[in-house]
Amino acid sequence: MRQVAITGIGQTKIGEHWERSLRDLAGEALLAALQDAGRETADALFVGNMLSGMIDRQNQLGTAVADWIGFHGGVVKIESACSSGASAFRAGLMAVASGEMDSALVVGVEKMTDAAPTEVTSALATAADSDWELEQGVSFVGLNALIMRRYMHEYGWQHSDFAPFSINAHANAVHNPNARLPFPISAEMFQQANMIAAPINLLDASPIGDGAAAALIVPAENVRSEERAVLVAGSGSATDTISIHSRKDALFLQAAYQSAQRAYAQANVGPQDIDLFELHDAFSIMSALSLEACGFAERGQGPRLGLDNEIAPKGGRIPICTRGGLKARGHPVGATGMYQIVEVVQQLRGECGETQVDGARIGMAQNIGGSGASIVTHILKAI
Repeated sequence: MRQVAITGIGQTKIGEHWERSLRDLAGEALLAALQDAGRETADALFVGNMLSGMIDRQNQLGTAVADWIGFHGGVVKIESACSSGASAFRAGLMAVASGEMDSALVVGVEKMTDAAPTEVTSALATAADSDWELEQGVSFVGLNALIMRRYMHEYGWQHSDFAPFSINAHANAVHNPNARLPFPISAEMFQQANMIAAPINLLDASPIGDGAAAALIVPAENVRSEERAVLVAGSGSATDTISIHSRKDALFLQAAYQSAQRAYAQANVGPQDIDLFELHDAFSIMSALSLEACGFAERGQGPRLGLDNEIAPKGGRIPICTRGGLKARGHPVGATGMYQIVEVVQQLRGECGETQVDGARIGMAQNIGGSGASIVTHILKAI
């Protein structure tokens, strides 16, 4: 398998794009990635998306997007719930690394705000177990609330101990022109936010939105002299049970651990080598669980990193959500994994301004599907 590098990236602002379609958003990000790479096309197109068939009434999304931008190579759409973006990137990575393709475009795209909130909630819930979770009427915020409640009970944390995760995300989003919620929040605001599903309140949860992010990947041997190229050093994926109650340990993200270990081994690095981590903070409890599963914190001690200011871009031991994360950049579900990839590339290029991690050379992105059922981890290195 040959090494692969990212040479171009593109993204749209996340928001309520009433006047724009799925293909329009995807096209903007893809054309931006091509322009950034100084290319006109690629051999294949991989599209990550979860909800187009359910809330946008558009299957064959890959072909629709290709048609929109005038692309005539091989196209495929990939769905793995909220990890669809990273899954599409991994598929493109394997195609180029194997030698089957010499270049690939990857885009994650989602358009969620045209549908009624109840319809979106119902569509998102289909990523849970349809027989044992969905049929009982539980939503994803409800499932995460159950996990968070048990975590607090087992390890003795208070709800306020999770506030630093959200505060950090919002502070970083202020400096991201593409963020959905670019404003700061305080600990008092966190505590007073409206409850959604106890103990999760409005400021524990990420907002949905419309958006797209894209990248162009090529063999690394062709671009080693390009300063802005970024090496894909490690890639790992793993799955767990789709239902939470079937897991041996509901408070440990086994698939996060396994996918991270595979990516670490491939990149020949460990947690101590990672300069920044774009984790999947769909809910604040997921920040704690991801940090623990990936080796940055001991079991039950994830919130300590936030309380000790170890997650900030400036001076933090493991900076997370440096462009706002899902919490404040926004979470257009099928696009999120590609936003994470794009943001790590920006960090390794030194393009993040006020939230630039000094001396960043190795970054990690982890995209979670469902409540931990499908998890994909990538490690990127500056060339």
